[in-house]
Amino acid sequence: MIRNSKKKHSTKKTGRRHPLATVALVAIGLLFTGAAYAGFSGTAAVADIDLQSQTTIDEGQKLFAANCATCHGMEGQGSAEGPSLIGTGAASTHFQVGTGRMPLAFQGPQGMIKPAQFTEEQTLKLAAFVASLGPGPAIPEARYLDGKGNVATGGELFRINCAMCHNVAGAGGALTEGKFAPPLHGVEAVHIYEAMITGPQNMPVFNDMNITPEEKRDVISYLQYMENTVSVGGFKLGSLGPVAEGLFIWVFGLGAVIALTVWVTARSN
Repeated sequence: MIRNSKKKHSTKKTGRRHPLATVALVAIGLLFTGAAYAGFSGTAAVADIDLQSQTTIDEGQKLFAANCATCHGMEGQGSAEGPSLIGTGAASTHFQVGTGRMPLAFQGPQGMIKPAQFTEEQTLKLAAFVASLGPGPAIPEARYLDGKGNVATGGELFRINCAMCHNVAGAGGALTEGKFAPPLHGVEAVHIYEAMITGPQNMPVFNDMNITPEEKRDVISYLQYMENTVSVGGFKLGSLGPVAEGLFIWVFGLGAVIALTVWVTARSN
């Protein structure tokens, strides 16, 4: 009886000290600790960035010299490979770099959207340096990006000013010479606002005299409403409009009718 008791106790004790269990606990602890630290430190670093600080501008200048000066010049004066950035403001840099359009992957009709090459902190530092070169549009205030504007007004403004290129549902569309208006689904509110005030590529500039900051907030609210609202009519086919929908019905609908007719005829024969 004594031997059996010792054996059971020994087995239980050995199970608690299994080396894999120890490694797993340590790995989980390190994972959660690292994630928490990274999230906290990253948020704090971005929140503490002062775009007017000379230290921030100097750090942005170093990033600019290493990654942008080849095309835009050491002082952002431009060259044969890239336009001048003097007077474009912080908003333009934050939009172009934050959406991955810059640095360019290749020369083409327009800059392509791709994963951002810089962190948000680095992007803000680059924006601070470019803003120091000359007055230009600033990064918008958070109160205009909350999506709580007037959706009806935003929809009317969007249909009048934007739908001819971006489609009434913000699904995007083709332009001339290989260019296109990108879809607006999934685009951050700050980048939509920045695009309106900087007019990237073929897009016109909508300054505060054309569309007020409150109206820009309404447009953003409309786009977010369109993106988050479920279509009551079923499959939206990408919201590309009546041409795409008519083509779908013509090809698949009429094709199904013809296939059914052939099948019924074959069965009768």
